[in-house]
Amino acid sequence: MVVATSDVFRALGLSLALGLLVGLEREWAKDRVAGIRTFGLVTLAGALTGLMSELFGGWMVAASIASLTVIIWIGNVPKQGSNGADSGLTTEFAILIMFFAGLLAMVDRAVVAVVVSGAVMVLLQGKKPLHELVSRIGEEELRAIARLVLISLVILPVLPDQGYGYFEVFNPFRVWFMVVLIVGISLAAYLVAKYVGPHRGVLLSGVLGGLISSTATTASLSRQSMVPGAGTRLPALVVILSSTVVFARLVAEIFAVAPGAAWEMAPPFVAMLGWMSLVSGGCWWWSRQEFSTAVIREPPSELKSAVAFAGLYALVLFGVAVAKQHFGSAGLYAVAGISGLTDMDAITLSTASLVSRGHLEAATGWRVIMTGGAANLIFKAVLAMVLGSRAFAGKVAVLFALALGGMGLTVWLWPT
Repeated sequence: MVVATSDVFRALGLSLALGLLVGLEREWAKDRVAGIRTFGLVTLAGALTGLMSELFGGWMVAASIASLTVIIWIGNVPKQGSNGADSGLTTEFAILIMFFAGLLAMVDRAVVAVVVSGAVMVLLQGKKPLHELVSRIGEEELRAIARLVLISLVILPVLPDQGYGYFEVFNPFRVWFMVVLIVGISLAAYLVAKYVGPHRGVLLSGVLGGLISSTATTASLSRQSMVPGAGTRLPALVVILSSTVVFARLVAEIFAVAPGAAWEMAPPFVAMLGWMSLVSGGCWWWSRQEFSTAVIREPPSELKSAVAFAGLYALVLFGVAVAKQHFGSAGLYAVAGISGLTDMDAITLSTASLVSRGHLEAATGWRVIMTGGAANLIFKAVLAMVLGSRAFAGKVAVLFALALGGMGLTVWLWPT
């Protein structure tokens, strides 16, 4: 294949620019092995290797890599002889990667070369914050990350991605993907609470509560309201904020599971998000004298909780399919009301999944999810009454009554 001269010089220029970009970071870091000039030459060598392999054959790539390895070793001899020198291989691997980036630029893979080079520079420059982050991760956080890796990168890829059973609604891969989704959200929220701190403000506390579990947040704050001298306005604010975030989470889950139908299903929940934000804003103004109170966050989900959620999700998925087949829309709403009492994710994800596969109309789907949302608000109000003080329960009841009123108006006025 004959390469046009203009394309050759364009690829050489891009390779040189990418090498200088990464070399700039190494020069600033005062690396002993390679700096800005060396990285520029390495990427040029990679580009020229790609050009020569087109002319003389692929053996040129192997010969160039062998030569580069020898050169890196020679450059490391003084480094190895110095006492206390950093024995890391970061720069050496960066040199090798940038050689391949120059090679890719010459063989018409410029976009890949640019992305790889950008990633290399970001990783090299992020040494200090990355090391600081790792040093702050404790054993508990590491176990939580390991659990997420287990369920997402070990278990999920081996599960069959096909339907089984009644109406083929049980798909092991999709069921477990929902587990990964929920556990990932919970872990992210926990890490933010851990490293940003629960005392940063009420808004952050409410957002984290909605991401982790608004039901658990309500139960926890209800118990705290029974402590003598505890305030009630601030906990009520955090409860309504966490319930507001739930609607943002529902919108994200609908787009993740049913992107094709999301533009029809999501707008009612966006409207509810706006209404709940107004209610929360009014409560914030009313509660601002108690802003010094701290809120304790819950730990991330255990693996057994993820397995339990998988079972619940599968049962809800099956129940929705049976209700749709034998009882029509009324059966769907009954299932939504029951499953939404303690968990909104199962009914949202299962209903959105059915809509995405054409088993359910989008207009019916969002109303089913909204029914689950109403049941969830009622259940949390009952929790506040049973577990919390009378003053706290009264404030939560007023806030949730406003929320349910907005929900009823949304369902009633929204065009069918």
